[in-house]
Amino acid sequence: MTQLASRPAAAPGTSGPAPLRTAPMTPQTVLSRTVRYVLLSLISVVVLTPFAWMALSSLKRNNEVFTAPITWFPDEWQWHNYIDIWTKADMSTWLGNTIFLSVTVTALQVLTGSFAAYGFSRIRFPGRDALFLVYIGTIAVPWQAYMIPQFKLLSEVGLADTRLSIILLQAFSAFGVFLMKQFYDTVPEELSESARIDGLTEFGIYRRIMLPLSVPSISALAILTFTNTWNDYMGPLIYLRSPDLWTIQLGLKTFIGQYNADYAAIMTGSVLSVLPIAVVFALGQKYFVQGIASSGLKG
Repeated sequence: MTQLASRPAAAPGTSGPAPLRTAPMTPQTVLSRTVRYVLLSLISVVVLTPFAWMALSSLKRNNEVFTAPITWFPDEWQWHNYIDIWTKADMSTWLGNTIFLSVTVTALQVLTGSFAAYGFSRIRFPGRDALFLVYIGTIAVPWQAYMIPQFKLLSEVGLADTRLSIILLQAFSAFGVFLMKQFYDTVPEELSESARIDGLTEFGIYRRIMLPLSVPSISALAILTFTNTWNDYMGPLIYLRSPDLWTIQLGLKTFIGQYNADYAAIMTGSVLSVLPIAVVFALGQKYFVQGIASSGLKG
């Protein structure tokens, strides 16, 4: 029987197989890659330039922010801006409320989304597909269409002006169910059947098999949910009236109204509101890309 050629034989007088030889790159391939890298670099510069200007402006004096022509770097770095803003605004309360809501909502969406997705993907019951289509169809309904009835309902039960109102609004996500179901559908059914034969319940299969396999998709859902909750403005604006319940987005809006001429302080607050999102995405971007790709949502 002939053996498929895989790796070149070792050169005389050397130990181990010779390194794999790659096909030489043609001029067309080099040109194509160069053009793509240049275009991606230009797009990255366009996207990142506003954020770089905002970060640099947060370290300027107030009269240096909007100079003409634009000066990118300050004459003297004003690092104390990041200390002064804590005395000018109630940043600790705003950040604390935002972190609490973002973490809580993210945990609940991951739990409810993955659990419901497992039911739609692995458990057969009458009307399952129709129910799933109806549930996913709610994604197309804008929140503004049912915003007022939802507010009246939560107000009637006494949940307005509480953190629980925001948590209940965002604890369930049709998109999260769709994202997780797309991944569960790619897991071989034989794994579940083998687990059932071994005596595992459906909850055991979900907890001991499906959840460990779906770490990339869970990470993608967690990053999307955390980002959306952190950046949410309309929900806190409608439900959270007490200043001690304000989130960072609502608090910064009030701060801008009070210090509308202190541009350096406004830039400093904006950097503080964006920085946690950038850190979360930087730490989880590997799993985010894997999760989106494995869930069938590739562009």
